[in-house]
Amino acid sequence: MNTSLTRSIGYWILLALSLASAGVGGWLIAGQIGTMTTTLLAGTATGVEVYVGQSLVVVGAALLGAGVLGLLLAVALTAVRAMIPVAAPAVVEATDGSAEDADEHLTDETLVETPDSLADATQYDDEDQNGSSGSIATATKISVR
Repeated sequence: MNTSLTRSIGYWILLALSLASAGVGGWLIAGQIGTMTTTLLAGTATGVEVYVGQSLVVVGAALLGAGVLGLLLAVALTAVRAMIPVAAPAVVEATDGSAEDADEHLTDETLVETPDSLADATQYDDEDQNGSSGSIATATKISVR
C-alpha cells in the first residue's frame, strides 16, 4: 500500500498531539515559574505555591519534552518518506470499449492451442453456466480444438 504521508491520519494525529502537548507543557511551565517568581520576590510565597508549583513545572517539562519529541518524529518521518522513491504510475492505453475491434486484430498466430486434457476439463454443460461464459476458452480467447 503506497499512500502519501500527508494523507495518513496517524501522521496528522501525531502532529496535532505533539503540538498540543508542547503548547500545554510550555503554558504550565511559564505560568508556574511566573507565579513562583512573583510570590518569592514579594515574600508572600506559601508552601503550596512553591512545592506544588515545582511539581507542576516538572509535569509541564515532561509534556513539553514529549511534544518536542513528537514534532521531531514527524519531521523525521517526513524526511524518510521524501527519500523513498515513488513508483511511476502505469500508463494505460485509452480504448473505446468496443470488443469487435479487439476481435478483428486477432489472427491465427495469436490463438493458442491447448492439450486435449485441458480442453476436456474446460467443457461445461450449458445448464451449469446459466448464461455466463465461464469457460477458459471464452474468457481468454483461446482456440480449443
